[in-house]
Amino acid sequence: QSQLVESGGGLVQPGGSLRLSCTASGFTLDDYAIGWFRQAPGKEREGVSCISRSGGSTNYADSVKGRFTMSRDNARNTVFLQMNSLKPEDTAVYYCAASSLAWGCSRSGNLYIFWGQGTQVTASS
Repeated sequence: QSQLVESGGGLVQPGGSLRLSCTASGFTLDDYAIGWFRQAPGKEREGVSCISRSGGSTNYADSVKGRFTMSRDNARNTVFLQMNSLKPEDTAVYYCAASSLAWGCSRSGNLYIFWGQGTQVTASS
């Protein structure tokens, strides 16, 4: 069964850091572009960042540019989202997802076919 599992969420003070992991089982992650999405209560889902199959191309939402960094370790079948300088407005459930895009990546959720269950990130004092 193809599955994505997120981990690394938690409670952090504003200005702090967290690193999210997204691990695949049942399929090879390097066959897919990967995206991170988030959804806060009462808000629409937002595409936060994405990375191409090779890791050579990334894209970030303006709201996280310069603070978040996405990377992948295909040997470990895992993708990471390093989140620094967290703000209260970053509080949300974060999801990773896999897309069969052959080149580049996209932050449009409609292009993703496998989704994880999500991990809660809370930036609050």
